[in-house]
Amino acid sequence: MDAYSLHLAMAALVGASLVAVSAYYMHRKTLNQLLEFAKSIERDRDDGTAADGGDDADEQLKMYPSRRRKGREGHYRRGSSSLPDVMAFSGGGGLMEERRNGPVHVDAIPTGLPRLHTLPEGHLLRPTSPRSPVVSAFGSVEGSDDEDNMTDGANLEPAYLHSNGNANVPNHINANGESMALATPSMIRSHSVSGDLHGVQPDPVAADILRKEPEQESFVRLRISPTEIPSPDEVEVYRTLQVCLEMRKTYVFKEAVAPWEKEIISNPSTPKRILNPFDHTPEAKSEHYFQMEDGVVQVYSNKDSKEKLFPVADATTFFTDLHHILKVIAAGNIRTLCHHRLVLLEQKFNLHLMLNADREFLAQKSAPHRDFYNVRKVDTHVHHSACMNQKHLLRFIKSKLRKEPDEVVIFRDGTYLTLKEVFESLDLTGYDLNVDLLDVHADKSTFHRFDKFNLKYNPCGQSRLREIFLKQDNLIQGRFLGELTKQVFSDLETSKYQMAEYRISIYGRKMSEWDQLASWIVNNDLYSENVVWLVQLPRLYNIYKDMGIVTSFQNILDNIFLPLFEVTVDPDSHPQLHVILKQAEAVLSKSLGQIASDKKSGKVVGLDLVDDESKPERRPTKHMPTPAQWTNIFNPAFSYYAYYCYANLYTLNKLRESKGMSTIKFRPHSGEAGDIDHLAATFLTAHNIAHGINLRKSPVLQYLYYLAQIGLAMSPLSNNSLFLDYHRNPFPMFFLRGLNVSLSTDDPLQIHLTKEPLVEEYSIAASVWKLSSCDLCEIARNSVYQSGFSHALKSHWIGKEYFERGPDGNDIHKTNVPHIRLEFRDMIWREEMHQVYLGKANFPKNLQLMSKGTTYSRNL
Repeated sequence: MDAYSLHLAMAALVGASLVAVSAYYMHRKTLNQLLEFAKSIERDRDDGTAADGGDDADEQLKMYPSRRRKGREGHYRRGSSSLPDVMAFSGGGGLMEERRNGPVHVDAIPTGLPRLHTLPEGHLLRPTSPRSPVVSAFGSVEGSDDEDNMTDGANLEPAYLHSNGNANVPNHINANGESMALATPSMIRSHSVSGDLHGVQPDPVAADILRKEPEQESFVRLRISPTEIPSPDEVEVYRTLQVCLEMRKTYVFKEAVAPWEKEIISNPSTPKRILNPFDHTPEAKSEHYFQMEDGVVQVYSNKDSKEKLFPVADATTFFTDLHHILKVIAAGNIRTLCHHRLVLLEQKFNLHLMLNADREFLAQKSAPHRDFYNVRKVDTHVHHSACMNQKHLLRFIKSKLRKEPDEVVIFRDGTYLTLKEVFESLDLTGYDLNVDLLDVHADKSTFHRFDKFNLKYNPCGQSRLREIFLKQDNLIQGRFLGELTKQVFSDLETSKYQMAEYRISIYGRKMSEWDQLASWIVNNDLYSENVVWLVQLPRLYNIYKDMGIVTSFQNILDNIFLPLFEVTVDPDSHPQLHVILKQAEAVLSKSLGQIASDKKSGKVVGLDLVDDESKPERRPTKHMPTPAQWTNIFNPAFSYYAYYCYANLYTLNKLRESKGMSTIKFRPHSGEAGDIDHLAATFLTAHNIAHGINLRKSPVLQYLYYLAQIGLAMSPLSNNSLFLDYHRNPFPMFFLRGLNVSLSTDDPLQIHLTKEPLVEEYSIAASVWKLSSCDLCEIARNSVYQSGFSHALKSHWIGKEYFERGPDGNDIHKTNVPHIRLEFRDMIWREEMHQVYLGKANFPKNLQLMSKGTTYSRNL
């Protein structure tokens, strides 16, 4: 070793030795000071005990105030190893002395929990454990076992961020030195938004703690920083997604004036039942003229006019755009990026639950009266012919066989048969019947067998029993089905908080079907504030063609849409149809004591497309034959049906809107099985869809459905019987990622066992997927928003501002959904939109405008 290295080593050794020696003496001096300080505390305590004979803790604090170390204005104090470090600064004066001897408040506690109080005892700070609200309310308990990290009692200022926005709550110290919650003015009785209905009543103190006045909720927000600049390839992908979203805006029907702008409801209340909901008021015929052109009805101002009032995209344009969407969802780089964004959305929600689940739960506790059972929930997808459970149908059949055995119910083989004769021909009696013999419940044999599932609509496997009990166009004009429907309505009204949107069929075989349906509804007085109707169109052209009922696809379109245009132009031409399309709903305003709204809101709110999607079909080309030219025996593709239903419905809605009438939304079945083309077609044309489980196969479409917030009415139990095992259902994944999902029953007759099938659906989902109360209430809120119920009813059910995005549109007293949850959903959606629009996103002010092209620029 050379001399330089030796000198360097010696210098390092000497330096280290000096540092070690100085550190040793400083440590020894500090330790001596601490020991001397502890001895002085013990002497003072012993002297005080001998002099006072065990005075109260408050007097001890006054006699022996805490001492500060000389030369320091502040010191580090820690009350418990389980608490964050707190830096406290002490000052002079009586105010500091009062703070030093008072209870210490720790503020970083979720809303609703009692605050953690620490109390100086003598010169040592001894923390007390947080306790439950009930224990805190009714008495004090022994102190905490946390005895570590005791420090001297100088002034302690709370160093936590005031993250949950809670105001300080006054506390009192009892004789033992324990904190005890007392009834204070800040702990006032919770009351509902509608006001005090029964006068001021004293509530238990524990309830007061949990039900304080609503406070400004806040939560731990997730921020990913720094934000990376997208690569050129990602920029290209995002621009492609922008084109797809803008393309949807050009197709989906958009009302010129939103419902909440047409009628202002200051304080909505429970609607009063209308005594005569089917009264018809004559209305004058308008001068509009319409005719079918290439499968789409075109409207003119009068018969001599040549200008189309409501032009709609032609079939060639639609199929060209559809092929563009299909090309986008097949691109590898776009699939990769969308999958990455979807997984990130899922993980963000998981992190949100880890950080904020307790806050959400406490916010729900603070909402008086509301829980999952008494928030409104809508069965957004249920077929009317299967709206009852199997036991209900069995009891009804037995009842009719016992009470009306001689009723003539059917004409078969040239003979009129009574109900008793029908059962005798089947060698059955009422005593023989049971749910197993009825055989309407789906089982293992129906999995991937849609044909067998449809046969389950036939009680006892007999189509004649279906015609008698489950059809409205039969010999008895659907009287039995009408009575059965009224019983189901009664069950819904008894539950009060469950609603349904029943699908009822129009087949397109003849033009009188609409009048028959309207007559059945009106004659049987089928009206309930808990129910609206959707009309479903089975895609059965090939069957009708084989039977010779139709000659081309144009016949079906004529039979479905021409009566709707006729009743819109001249309501008196189909008075009963006009009534069911346009029923009055009166809402009584509590604050004004008068009728606040007497608008016409249609009870037929949507058009659905149904049938087995798993059937193979040819993908449409850009230039397809017109419906009049479609005369072959093959059934058109799903997207062919979707376009012509959408285009005619678009024109019809424009005409009805111009006359101040209610509109009809396009809400087809899509994505239950079959090709991904179905979901691409409904992305362009539909307001909401039923099922959508095939979105799991296409990350691009799934991401687009998320960005557009298209409603998905999912039915996991129904899928479990037909196409997808329950544990593989994507519903929980969609929910975590933030898609607009709701739960529905689809076919209670074949699927469910209880009197409340919708609650059964929620219950099983909650048990299998461990959904919280907050999750269930959020899904229920989604169902109300997706539904076709009127603006007045939605305002009453989920809040006056329900159409606003995020927490601004939420009323926890009606939905039981914490603002925290909706603020998180809105924040994450905005971040994704900013990402897709490269920081230049224009956000709609409310949810519905998102599909209308009307935007309002807001900063994130």
